[in-house]
Amino acid sequence: MEPSSQTGSALEVAEVVPFLAVADLRASLAFYVDGLGFAMENQWVDDGVLRWCQLRLGSAAVMLQQFRTSGPDARSFGPRKGEGVALCFFCSDAVAFYRSVRGRGIAASEPQVGNRLWVTELTDPDGYQVLFESPTDLPEETRLSELPAADGAPRA
Repeated sequence: MEPSSQTGSALEVAEVVPFLAVADLRASLAFYVDGLGFAMENQWVDDGVLRWCQLRLGSAAVMLQQFRTSGPDARSFGPRKGEGVALCFFCSDAVAFYRSVRGRGIAASEPQVGNRLWVTELTDPDGYQVLFESPTDLPEETRLSELPAADGAPRA
């Protein structure tokens, strides 16, 4: 197939922004903004109700929308809408991110090395997997708790 004039090197794609349907936008905002540190960049308020927003953390973004449950533009989703969806955020220090969100009461998995990356995993209120990852030279499957801190105590 011959590439069109709109694909390949002729088209400059700046970023991809996942658009997530959420059951409770307030709960999602508490998770992403209060818990993970995202900032609201754009929003759509309809009849005095926040229905959609775009959030940003560094150069990464997500869009969240709570759809109406009745009326002509209503949409319904199953209870496991996030199943099978993983958002991987590459950052400079996944271990520092882990410590930061844990300090705010957000449940995050202990960082572990996989594919030459520190990885900490969270699950948002709708079941979407959210992973923060950063490069490391440590051996695969190393856990943060296995590393001694400067004072000799475990690091996790």
